Order: sequence, then structure tokens, then C-alpha cells
Amino acid sequence: MEVREIIEGCGAVETAGCLDTEIKAVTADSRKVGKGSMFIAVKGFASDGHKYIASAIENGASAIVYEDPQALSGADGQQDGIAFIRTGSSRHALAVIASNFYGRPSEKLTLVGITGTNGKTTTATLLYHLFRDLGYECGLLSTIANYVGTKCSEAVNTTSDPITINSLLAEMVKAGCSYCFMEVSSIGVEQERVAGLKFKAGIFSNLTHDHLDYHKTFAEYLRCKKLFFDNLPADAFAITNIDDKNGLVMVQNTKARVITYSCRTMADHTCRILEESFDGMQLNIDGKECWTNLIGQHNAYNILAIYSAAVSLGAGQEEALIGISKLKSACGRLETLRGPRDISVVIDYAHTPDAMENVLKTLREIAPERELICLFGCGGDRDRTKRPEMAAVAQRMADRIIITSDNSRTERTEDIIADIKAGMDRIGLSKSLSIADRKEAIRTAIMTAPDGATILLAGKGHETYQILGTEKHHFDEHEIVAEMFGEMQ
Repeated sequence: MEVREIIEGCGAVETAGCLDTEIKAVTADSRKVGKGSMFIAVKGFASDGHKYIASAIENGASAIVYEDPQALSGADGQQDGIAFIRTGSSRHALAVIASNFYGRPSEKLTLVGITGTNGKTTTATLLYHLFRDLGYECGLLSTIANYVGTKCSEAVNTTSDPITINSLLAEMVKAGCSYCFMEVSSIGVEQERVAGLKFKAGIFSNLTHDHLDYHKTFAEYLRCKKLFFDNLPADAFAITNIDDKNGLVMVQNTKARVITYSCRTMADHTCRILEESFDGMQLNIDGKECWTNLIGQHNAYNILAIYSAAVSLGAGQEEALIGISKLKSACGRLETLRGPRDISVVIDYAHTPDAMENVLKTLREIAPERELICLFGCGGDRDRTKRPEMAAVAQRMADRIIITSDNSRTERTEDIIADIKAGMDRIGLSKSLSIADRKEAIRTAIMTAPDGATILLAGKGHETYQILGTEKHHFDEHEIVAEMFGEMQ
């Protein structure tokens, strides 16, 4: 594909050199540049890509995209036949260029984006499985993994970079996928990773405390989420949870057709829980009863969002409900492991105050007579303000608390634990225990639990690693729990 085709719509304000040059690859990493590559210099948070333009040229780049007018000072715009393209925003240009280079794949399938603080992974993953059960070939871009049909690859971020996204979408098109379900994070929206993509539907779950280490204020966090809906085209659906106080705020400026869902009030689609146990829930959705293997009020919302999307995209009501009844929970989302002495260990990714409250409330409601033990930590180098808030939730809702490590990264685990404990009063502190080593903390929780106890392991969920310092270590809570249960036999 020629340079002029690739840069179409990227916001070019100035060009120099040959625009007829054939481009073989696009990248924002100068180390990946080879002969025939286009290098997009993006200003990042850790480094500025403009500093590596010379290196990209040395490595054989045929085209350079940049935004800083000073980046090429003293350089010959015609040197070695290289094309130079200056844009108003390299970040936006990267997304558009990636889409163009891969043949605008998002326009060749039905792309559905799911955003919100909690529920994105569950909703995206279960939509993927539902539509596969309905007979469609599908793709999935999620926190846990990326799927092209049944081919799985590791996911690095909730919302990947534009080149990865578009390359995967192009693979989906080639594999005959009709649908792709994609998690859309606020950071991904703010960094324009989803610019240039054509969404057929957007789903909003909820908005609670998270990512303030990045966004700084809740208002900015909200703005970035809302921007996703503001940018939806007129022929798309904007599906929103109106029980969340920001549900209607999200769609107030969207051009898309608004569809509402609620578990509390009148909406386009409604749901209420009829019965609930550790094995699942009996729901009433739009006047029809439906069984789901998932548990908890928050999962009733997830199921209703999935149903609303399925019906909006053309599925029949009956076939959607039958398909929903077969769905299993996403990995690390309220997974219950039953062990000796009738102990139940629940593994969940809950890492925000709201998510942890939802999970603890669910476990308390399902088994009010059981002792409820909550084990959790907080991520290092991330939003510190939620640490005491999570402690306050645990104090209010759990019988016993074990504070431990999560992904401590470059922070001292002891300092993170101190931040958490600051959210407790003497009552909370009296029923809590601090054990920095997470495996030892899990061992203590299981070995000291009374018969019939419920133990929540919060924060890691699907993750099979723990980041301590700058190193990633293998750490799978499913394996650890199985080991502890084995010792109890």
C-alpha cells in the first residue's frame, strides 16, 4: 500500500518527499523499523518517539509521521526518498494509519465496544461465547485474552495499541468472523487507541472509583468514558445502564440510537432476580424467566447488558435467553472452588471499592450464616486513594480480613498495606491480619477458616502472575488453592 493511501484521513498538515512509496509495515517502535516501514513518532508518557526519528531512518524507514515541527530541524525533507508527513496529532494519526494499513477491518464486521469501571471483561467474554453458540464466527479483544475465532493470544492491556487492534481485526475478517466484542478502557479512549474504528454498538456498565492515578479527577475519568459514546456513528446502538447515576450522562450527546436497561425501574430492557444460590440465579428478563450460572446482582446487570446487545443486534428474544442460560462465568470472575470441611474459596478480579462491595454483598446474601473472610491487596504504582476505601468496604462487610500483596510493582508492599489499613478504625484493625506474602496469606486464610466458611480472594482473578519490583513471577491462585486443599485431605 502506498504512503498516500495509508495517511488518508490522518490529519496531515504538511507532506514532503515521495507519497507513492510502497509501505510494508507500520510501527511506533523505532526498534521494529525495517526497510519499507512507516514510523509514527508518538509522544508517550515514558518517552517521546520524535527522539527516535533518526534511528528509524537509519533502520530503513521509508516514511516518517510526526507532529512536532522542531523534530526535523536541520533535516532534508527529500533525503533518501523518504516521505515526511506532519500531523496535528501523531497519536490520532497512528490509529487512523493502522486502520488504513490493515484495510479498515472494523468496517467489515460488527464491532461492539464495552466500557465502564466493572463488568467489561465478563460482558465482552460472554457476548463472544453467546454469539458463537448462536452460530456466528466471532472475535474477542479483552483483558484476559484475545481470540480470533478459537485461536487465542495473550492480551497485554485492556485496550491494546491501534496496530495490534487492527491487525487482530484484520485476522478476524480473514477468518470469516461476523462479530468482534471488545473491551474499551478510559485510557484507551483518551490515548485514541480506538480512533479510526467503526463501532456498531457501545455498552456502558457503570462508573465507579478507578484509574485516578492516570486521570487525576473523576470528572476527567467520566469525560473519557463519555467520549466513546460521543464518537459513535448515527447507525450504531448506545446501550446504557440507567441505574448508574452516569448512565444517561454517557449518552446525552451521542448520535447513536440509545437503548436503556435497568434492574430497578422502567427501561427498554429490565431484569430482576427471582432466586439465587452458589450455583446460579433465576432471573426475570423482559417478563420471561431465565436461568444463569452466574451469581450476584452485578452479574444480573451484566446478563441484562448481554441480552440487550444480543436483541439489538438481531437475535431473537427466546434464542438469546436460551443461549444465556448456557453461559459460564469468565475466568477469575466469581469462580467458586469448593474444598474440604465445606470451605468455599471464591476467586474474583475485584480491585476497586465498588467491585469488592458487589462481590462481598453477593457472598453475604447467598450464605449469610457462613463466616466471610476477605483477602485482598492493592496494586503498586497505581491509584493510592482507593486503598483506604477498599479497607473500609472490607471492614463493613467481612467477618475477618487478611491484607496482603497484589502486584506491588516498585512500591514496598509494607507501604501499600499501611495505606490500606489507614481506612480502618479499631474495629476493622481488630479483625484484620497483615501478611505481605500472598501465598502465605492464602494458606493462612484456608487453614484457619472454620468449617463452612467462604473465603474471597480479591484482586488477581484471571491473572497467572504477580509483579514484584519490575519482574513478573508465576502466581496462579487456582493452583495455590488446589495445593492447599490437597494438604487438608
